[in-house]
This record gives sequence, structure tokens and C-alpha cells, in this order.
Amino acid sequence: MRSFFILFLSIILLNSLQTNAQLPGQLIPPFSVETASKFSSMAFSCIETEYPNKISHLLNSPEDIASPSELHPVFFGCLDWHSSVHGHWLLVKLLQMFPDLPQRDMIIDYFNHAFTPEKMQAEAAYFKARNRESFERPYGWGWLLKLASELANSDNIDEQKWFEALKPLTEIIKSNYYSYLPGLYYPVRRGVHENTAFGISLALDYALALGDKTFESFLKERARFYFFNDNDIPATWEPEGDDFLSPSLTEADLMRRVLTRSEFVHWFKNFMPEVPFSLTYPAVVANRNDPKGVHLDGLNLSRAWCMFELAKVLPDDSQTHRDLWQSGYRHAAEALPNVLSENYMGTHWLATFAVYMYLSLEDVGQ
Repeated sequence: MRSFFILFLSIILLNSLQTNAQLPGQLIPPFSVETASKFSSMAFSCIETEYPNKISHLLNSPEDIASPSELHPVFFGCLDWHSSVHGHWLLVKLLQMFPDLPQRDMIIDYFNHAFTPEKMQAEAAYFKARNRESFERPYGWGWLLKLASELANSDNIDEQKWFEALKPLTEIIKSNYYSYLPGLYYPVRRGVHENTAFGISLALDYALALGDKTFESFLKERARFYFFNDNDIPATWEPEGDDFLSPSLTEADLMRRVLTRSEFVHWFKNFMPEVPFSLTYPAVVANRNDPKGVHLDGLNLSRAWCMFELAKVLPDDSQTHRDLWQSGYRHAAEALPNVLSENYMGTHWLATFAVYMYLSLEDVGQ
């Protein structure tokens, strides 16, 4: 009788744990037009906000001294160049996803005035100037190609025009990948702008969208060169205090694009034999007023999207699949309330990561 009672309690406890495991997902608000409107308002106000501005600008002569909007007639807002670029990506993506977006006409009018051949030629000229080979490498590069990839196959006349205007800059960025990656013998693994895996991931999305098989093969070869032989990744060391990407999960998210599903399952088992506790719970953000400290809100969102994408390709009946799915919801539920705030150090970029995370939720198994 005592054994039966213990078994009965165990079943109740197990059911309770399984039920509670679903709670994080229930805390995530749906990605509705209302949410999209809030994100688009944030991004739209940001891309036209020139100051404050964290400029990264190499001077070749005194004549190179200029304001952000003079240097970059399109991507001058949102504190820095790369945040402006992915702010534009966010607006394009929301236009495509929500035809009834309240800000739709205003955003289209802005793009028609900003994405002109003249202004994009000026953006391209900046990249072609001497000694600027490393400008925004590879994070800003990747987001520029991601923006182009969203416009590439659009049947919308306005978006087709924006894609054509973007081409001079797109071609330079693509060429920069061919120049940079063959000379990079060791990948940059840190969870910040220089991260090699994330830069390749966004470029690979562009190659696939454009049907550019040569660029796709080149990027996949580089990914295999850098990461195919990795195993027992020290993910317990994560996170660092200014990460907005997980070095281990970002690498895995790239490799699931590069390898076949069976190859990836085998690779991931060797790469991360088990998901460490340090990855299963959200990073603690101690000071959101610190420009680097607030990176950890972005980390929680990027961890979430990596976990959802990895869960899609791992066997549905595996413990790792379940752990990643549940942990992804925990991270998203922790980070989303902090996207909309009065803190410009976070609001100038976090909405992009939130939208990217919501996109990864599609077709996630439970």
C-alpha cells in the first residue's frame, strides 16, 4: 500500500512538472499586429534619430570629418550603422507580414525617399574608400545582406525598387566576404559583433534567397572549415558580461543550415553532448542602463531563437529537443518585457531581436 501511495504521488508530481514546463510559453504575448505596431514605431523613430551616435569612422584625411548623416545618408540613425540597417530590415519584414500595419503608408513613404540610387551610391562609396575594409565586419555586413534577402523575391513594386537601389552596396558587401573569409584562419567565437558564425548565417540566408549557388557553396565551405571538427564546446563558460549572441548556440544554428539533418544530429551530439545548466536559464541583466549590460537582454532573445531552430531539426522524442524548446520559451518570456522601455541603449536594437525570435517560433514542435 505504501509503495502504491509513493507511486501515486510520483505520478502527480511528474504531471505537475510537465504542466509547469509549459508555463514559459504561455507568458509570451502573441505576435499580433498590435505588437508589430509597437515594434515598428520604435524602429521608425530610431532610424531617423541621428544623435546620440556611436560612430565608427576611420579618417584618411581632415576632409573625412563629417556628421553621421553626411557620412551615411541612409543608415545614420539608431546609434550606429548596423543597428540602423537591421532597423530597416525589421520595418521591411513587418510590412510583409502585416498588410494592415498602422504605420504602413508612413514607412513606405520613408523608404521611397531614403532608398534612392543616389543615396545608396554614397553608402557604397564609403565602403570603397581605402582603409575601410573592416568597417562593420561581419555583423553589419550580414544584416545588410539579410535586408536585401527580404526584398529579393518580393512581388511588391516598391520593394523591388528598394532592392535595385540597394544593389551597389549589396555587391560590395558580398565581395567583402570573398576577400575576408579566406584570410581568416581562426573564427571569432565571442558573442558580439565580430562573431564569425552569425555573419556567415545571415550571408547564407541571402545566398539562398538569391539562388546564388556559388556564394552558398563558398559560405558552407568556410563554415565547415571553421566548425565541422568542433566537439565538447565549453558552453558552461557562457555568458560573458557583454554577450548578445551565444557562441555555442550561434555556431550550432549555422551548422544546422550547412549540414544535412542526419549529419547535423550526429555533429550536435559530439558538439554539445548535453545542454549545460548555464544555457537553460536566462542570463541575469544587472544594469540595463549600461550599453554593454543590456546586451544580455538581446542574448536571451538570440538564445531563444537558436533553441527553437535547433529543436526543429533534432529528434522530437529526444530529451535535448524538449530541453531546448522549454528553455527557449523561458528565455523569450524573460526578455520580451524589456524590449519596450525608455532605455535607448536597448530600444535602438532589441525590437529586431524580438521579431527575429518570433519568426523562429514557426513550426516549433512541443
